[in-house]
Amino acid sequence: MLIRRDRRVRVFALVVGLALGFGLGASRAQEAADGATADVVEAGDSGEAEARAAAHTYAHDYKEFIATAVTEVRFVEESIRAAERMGFREFTAEADLTAGAKLYRNNRDRALFLFVVGEQPFREGFRIAAAHIDAPHLDLKARPILPSGAFVQFQTMPHGGIKNYQWVSLPLALVGRVFKKTGEVVKIEVGLRPAEPVFVIPDLAPHVDTLQRTRRSRDVVQGEEMDPVVYSQRTKAAANVVNNAKAHLKAVYGIEEDDLVSAELNFVPALAPRDVGMDGELLGAYGQDDRSSAYAALRVLLETGTPRHTSMVFLANNEETGSNNNTGAQSGALNDLLAELIYRQEGDGYRDVMTRRALAETLVISCDANPGINPIWAASLERANAPELGKGVNFKVYGRGNSPNAETTARLRKIYDDEKIPWQVMTYKVGEGGGGTLGHFLSDDNMEVIDIGIPILSLHSPFEIAAKSDLHALYRALRAFFEKIDIVE
Repeated sequence: MLIRRDRRVRVFALVVGLALGFGLGASRAQEAADGATADVVEAGDSGEAEARAAAHTYAHDYKEFIATAVTEVRFVEESIRAAERMGFREFTAEADLTAGAKLYRNNRDRALFLFVVGEQPFREGFRIAAAHIDAPHLDLKARPILPSGAFVQFQTMPHGGIKNYQWVSLPLALVGRVFKKTGEVVKIEVGLRPAEPVFVIPDLAPHVDTLQRTRRSRDVVQGEEMDPVVYSQRTKAAANVVNNAKAHLKAVYGIEEDDLVSAELNFVPALAPRDVGMDGELLGAYGQDDRSSAYAALRVLLETGTPRHTSMVFLANNEETGSNNNTGAQSGALNDLLAELIYRQEGDGYRDVMTRRALAETLVISCDANPGINPIWAASLERANAPELGKGVNFKVYGRGNSPNAETTARLRKIYDDEKIPWQVMTYKVGEGGGGTLGHFLSDDNMEVIDIGIPILSLHSPFEIAAKSDLHALYRALRAFFEKIDIVE
């Protein structure tokens, strides 16, 4: 029976993978699965081989998705496209709210809620997986055009915590939208495809880098030096390279310099996801913090049947800058949605206290990536309380009032042990380092929240490294949360 159930899960996962629009045909998806299985024939017993094959197939789908979803806007677009293929519809005033209904709410194209209506009334609480879909990148300044001799550069400012030196001499893509005062929206996406040009922040050669040698590592490249070259052409007819650059923007995109004031354009690494290592057990890609969690949560919800309590995925923006703005976790968007759902069911009998009580009955699993033990810099973490790649998901135990309630951790431990989902723990060294998640903003509203994640090497860099087995373990962990959390004794 167990083998038959696993086969059904794999078949359904293949259907979901195709729905997620990875650019895979059925034959390619099956070919990937077959190839992964062939790779692990000699890995050990059949159970180990099957687990590794499942992780490789899952990672293949994941790579295809995040190669396209390189910004929060693109992630929302791809998620909605996938959800609609699986029967989800936009939540409107006329939406059906009977048990099993699959709905989503798009929050300004930059954040997203997806949910499957459960058997219990909304006032009895919700089961939510929360993750963020923004990643460190470079935003354009409002007036970005910077003449520099024979070149034109775009002035930038960082979104999230980055090490500037990691972004120089690196191919960058420009992705985003320009909102014109006429109401027209111009989409720009240059540098993601192999045949397209890229943009680069030029570094100094070691022959002439005297100015950099006395700087501390974080200041080797300073913030005002993070300006990619975007144009260099001069012509006899128009010797001013800036005028040529402006003319190019007008001719190709129909935009003026003033239109850049109302633009959301991001420089992101123009690097395709790749397997890492001779055995291909690791996966390198931009933005795995935290699109690894967001993808897993999305995929689990697309596979969800009719749950006992309404299952929801909250994909938030701006976590890397403090969860601010009306698309971040500090906004009232989530609570507004929950209140609206309760009102739709209760009608004239609705009272605000119903939402308050529902929040108190809501369970949230907040997912965010965190550093793993680095083979070169192992002393940066305390090994007994730090996660290693390839050993599963990790519970975040940060202390100082930031750890989950112990009884909630115990409930999830039981589920993961019963389901044979590998887990470990993450606690930073005392007085060294630290990080936050969406979780504490949701717990501020009296929801019961637990934080988990997976370990990643080179976190916040342009090319982060995760273990395929951990990526798949995270997917299994989220699926188990939705399926098992209400039946734990």
